[in-house]
Amino acid sequence: MPFAMPRHSSAATASVGSHALSSASAALARKARFWDRIARKYAADPIADLPGYEATLQRVQGLLSTSHDVLEIGCGTGSTALRLAPHTRRLLATDVSAEMIAIAREKLAAQPMPQLGFAVADADAPVFGQGTWDAVLAFNLLHLVDDLDHAIEAAVQALRPGGLFISKTACINEMNPLVPRLALPLMRAIGKAPHVLCFDAAQLQAALVRHGLVVEAVERHGTKGKDIRVFIVARKPQA
Repeated sequence: MPFAMPRHSSAATASVGSHALSSASAALARKARFWDRIARKYAADPIADLPGYEATLQRVQGLLSTSHDVLEIGCGTGSTALRLAPHTRRLLATDVSAEMIAIAREKLAAQPMPQLGFAVADADAPVFGQGTWDAVLAFNLLHLVDDLDHAIEAAVQALRPGGLFISKTACINEMNPLVPRLALPLMRAIGKAPHVLCFDAAQLQAALVRHGLVVEAVERHGTKGKDIRVFIVARKPQA
């Protein structure tokens, strides 16, 4: 006898929806708490590969214009936004961590820039405005989102036709296999690491293409040994 499909009452459907929202809210709160807790240490840590960082900044500056409205997702404590803002008409930099944004605003207060603003927002959620931005920036972020496809889709929706999605991302699957299989799960279990997605550069490019972006450049800017951080420039096609 075939199984009968259960009938869901509106109350049951509402309960399922509420549970999904509750789970999403709990995940968001956990993520924010992790980054809030380490924000001050993160701000104090030196950049591991300063020449590589400067190379990325110069590359991005060459892609931006003072006629561009730019959104940065996962901006951390705002150091990169402060460097790039003078090359834009407007830059809104966002991060899931309120403590990171507080530090970024302290930096902005010490170095005021009228075209730069900071706001708390989750890269996994819809970003500020659809079809609003000439460029969306995501540096050291895409391996840290909850859902890679969701985050890319939100960024694509935020872009104007012809806009650029510029990212630099750690590709964990290009590291020693013991890192994603053993070290990261252990560190996460003891609260020393956040949720991390494991993929390589080819898989990341495939995800960008899957959401309609045209990959224009794939580069590595590291100057110290093997560079697992891939820099990608991708464009949203004209409508």
